[in-house]
Amino acid sequence: MSGPVGVGVIGAGVISDTYLENLRSFPDVTVVIVGDLIEERAKSQAEKHGVPAWGSAADVLGHADVQVVVNLTIPAAHIEVSSAAIAAGKHVWSEKPLGLDRVGAAQLLTDAAARGLRVGSAPDTILGPGFQTAKRAIQEGLIGEPMFATTTFQTIGPDLWHPSPEFLFAEGAGPLLDMGPYYISGLVSLFGPVDRVAALGRKKAERRVIHAGPDAGKTFPVEVPTSLQLLTSFAAGQQAASLLSFDSALERHGVFEVHGSEGSLIVPDPNQFEGRIAYLTARTSLADGDWGEQEWTELEQKGTVVGRGLGLLDMVRAISEGRPHVATGELGYHVLDVMLSAQESVASGEFVAIGSSLAAPVPPVPVDFDPFARTL
Repeated sequence: MSGPVGVGVIGAGVISDTYLENLRSFPDVTVVIVGDLIEERAKSQAEKHGVPAWGSAADVLGHADVQVVVNLTIPAAHIEVSSAAIAAGKHVWSEKPLGLDRVGAAQLLTDAAARGLRVGSAPDTILGPGFQTAKRAIQEGLIGEPMFATTTFQTIGPDLWHPSPEFLFAEGAGPLLDMGPYYISGLVSLFGPVDRVAALGRKKAERRVIHAGPDAGKTFPVEVPTSLQLLTSFAAGQQAASLLSFDSALERHGVFEVHGSEGSLIVPDPNQFEGRIAYLTARTSLADGDWGEQEWTELEQKGTVVGRGLGLLDMVRAISEGRPHVATGELGYHVLDVMLSAQESVASGEFVAIGSSLAAPVPPVPVDFDPFARTL
């Protein structure tokens, strides 16, 4: 690839704002068209962000200058839209999850490989300097051998504030498929592939109430568990316990702790590109029998902070440089496999073996990776 690389965006919903803002700031890419089912919405976003063209999804796929398609459609449409982009000869960056079923997602990756095309999958928060600083600290042995992790996302639920929350409680969503990709991608990036998972799940209620917007007071059905506890076992031997909930009066987001043989590390919120990184070393003597107050040591975050779109930028540079990109379709597929296996575990009450793996470790991001430098 030589730059700037032409990008077409399909899906002009709320999340397109942050993508368009960031992508327009990277000199290695240029957004040439925005497409949406509602073309007026595509036009509005294109004009807002200075994109020269707009239209339908077909217009994006048929645009001669588009080399990469950014798929920001709803999860149920991810495979259909991404597959159409591959068929049109375009590389694909997809919002999470990669898809909602294993067969469709696997076929997408097979088709892309057959055509020599790349697939990237959100979340790209794992490329952020917060997470990458923590990852380097673990790889350098700061806390010894990583043993286990604890992650938590708990909230009262998006029905409290979202004007149209129904899709977040439907099949293909819930806290597992909506928020799980951030936490599971982070864990896999640190520990490698998962070999088995067990999960418990439940619903607070069969119907929920919309509390905000023009439909306030309307009820809607809940199709998926709204609280889940996951146990994940990794092929390399580590373990993790994760809570994902839309049912908690206590709001607690972004808890991500890694505990090793020589200490413990706080990893930033995997839904953010930066955050606090701090560690404790293991105590070796308790002569006075009093733990006292534990003293955290803060780590300086290193790297340039941007936002969504960083994974796409890494992908187009990786294509040019002939190297693997970080947030690959294979990583997205493995994370999807883990989440679907967790759903199956909720139903069966048993551990479920993960059928997929990763051919290579998730590569690190160089400290000097500069999104705002022209490299192509």
